[in-house]
Amino acid sequence: VQLQASGGGLVQAGSSLTLSCAASGRTFSMYTMAWFRQAPGKEREFVAAIRQSAGNTFYADSVKGRFTISRDNAKNTVYLQMSSLKPEDTATYYCAANPNRIANSGVHLSRLYGSWGQGTLVTVSS
Repeated sequence: VQLQASGGGLVQAGSSLTLSCAASGRTFSMYTMAWFRQAPGKEREFVAAIRQSAGNTFYADSVKGRFTISRDNAKNTVYLQMSSLKPEDTATYYCAANPNRIANSGVHLSRLYGSWGQGTLVTVSS
C-alpha cells in the first residue's frame, strides 16, 4: 500500500489541526494503521494506532485525551485529529500501515509497520 500524508502546518499553541493519510489499494480496511512522529534530533515515536474495524484505538500517553485517530474505510483514509496542541507536539508526522492485526503489545512498534507515508510537518508555536 502507498500512503500520502497531508494536513500539517504552522499553528499556535492551543490550536487544533487534523492530519489525513490517504492509502492506495483495495484492501485498506484490512490494515492496522498508525501515526508516528519525529521531532528534530529525536527518535521516531508512536502517537496512535487504529485497528481494521476502527473499534480499537491506542494512544501514547503524551497525546491521550488530546488526539483522536479515526478511519474511513470507504475513503481509504486515516485521520489524526489533534487538539490543545503544545510546542512539544512539533514534529514530522508519519502514517504507517500493517496488513495484519497487530497484538496490543506491539501496536507502538515502528518496526512492525511495513508501509510509510512521506511525512507532514506540524509546527506549534508558543
